[in-house]
Amino acid sequence: MKISQLFHPRPFFKERAPVLVPLVLLFLLISPFPVSAEPLLCGIDRLEKSGFRELGGMKVGLITNRAGVNRNGEADYAVMLKNGVKLQFLMAPEHGFSADIDAGRSVGNTTVEGRLPVYSLYGESKKPDERLLGSIDILLFDLQDVGARCYTYITTMKNAMEACEKRGTAFMVLDRPNPVIPIPAEGFMLIPGYGSFVGAVDVPFVHALTVGEIALLLKTRFYGRLDLRVVAMQGYRRDRFADEYPDFMFVSPSPNINNVDTAVLYPSLVFLEGTTVSEGRGTEFPFRQFGAPFIRSSELARELFSHRLPGVTVDTISFRPSTGKFRGELCHGLKLFVTERRAFSPFRTASAILLSLQKLYPGLLGLEKEGAFFDRIAGTPRFREMILQQASVGKIMEESALQTGQFKKSPALKMLYP
Repeated sequence: MKISQLFHPRPFFKERAPVLVPLVLLFLLISPFPVSAEPLLCGIDRLEKSGFRELGGMKVGLITNRAGVNRNGEADYAVMLKNGVKLQFLMAPEHGFSADIDAGRSVGNTTVEGRLPVYSLYGESKKPDERLLGSIDILLFDLQDVGARCYTYITTMKNAMEACEKRGTAFMVLDRPNPVIPIPAEGFMLIPGYGSFVGAVDVPFVHALTVGEIALLLKTRFYGRLDLRVVAMQGYRRDRFADEYPDFMFVSPSPNINNVDTAVLYPSLVFLEGTTVSEGRGTEFPFRQFGAPFIRSSELARELFSHRLPGVTVDTISFRPSTGKFRGELCHGLKLFVTERRAFSPFRTASAILLSLQKLYPGLLGLEKEGAFFDRIAGTPRFREMILQQASVGKIMEESALQTGQFKKSPALKMLYP
């Protein structure tokens, strides 16, 4: 028997198809998640539909990367140029304009099509240059976020908003789907003294917001003088994952987030970046599997199973990372499979994984002495302290839920979508 069968037996669809197909059709008819007849239009699509009249006569800068495409898969900057927008330059976040540079590696300036400059926002400086902002009327932001606070694109947006307010340059957010937005906000809040580039915005770790909504929150809290314009989406709902929209194209926004399935699991395994355990970088399934040479896979699976995690199953696995931790070494660990997205809790799963690893391999996880980066990802030392104390998953969820509950009551929070 596979370890996965201990968690959730996989159905034999082929044999049951005559029964299941009619049931699936019936579910689609009575589903509480209705398919809207209105097509999904992202911010770039709505500007294109209007002929970019909102940018008429303006000199424009654009923060984007290869994931910034319209509903037909065309690059946002190319669509703008085709429609006569006076686009002066592009700016690129971590991972570069091509979104293929490994996390943490400095990104240099470049060009696209041999003529349009692309200035790095992840090189010597992580903020837009004031002189560049002085050469334009408005700076646009069109980046695909993945719904977790530590994903650095919302930090890049915050830095850009701050620079634009200081220079007196207008700032426009072209909103895009949060690919995992049906997953409720969860995890600890960012506390004073623990802000960093992997956690600069005071939202829950899994924030359940779009970049447009985060921009409105930041303006209310910090940048009241900023001329902020948010181009909201059309046909967007909070009850649908990004790949449930037939007319939305999810392009990988960074090297290791290659589909929505990975984005769902990312908040569960990204904390391992602050430990000695590989989070799967340099393998076929980054942020979907994890391991280390010292792990005994079956033992870890049994311990994790004791937490009775909803919506997820695992298989034991071995792999050799081609990059990152344990490059070229044989690692043993687990691969995660989400069986029910709407039952799955990324932060609960992260807590159970970390508690299990710390219990089985004390002293090898690295949280006792080298916890600074882990704390920056978590936004607080409290999560690491509770892992070391072997607090229950329930206690961790309860304490963090008190913080997210307070956040949801904030008058500064403005929801743009039902």
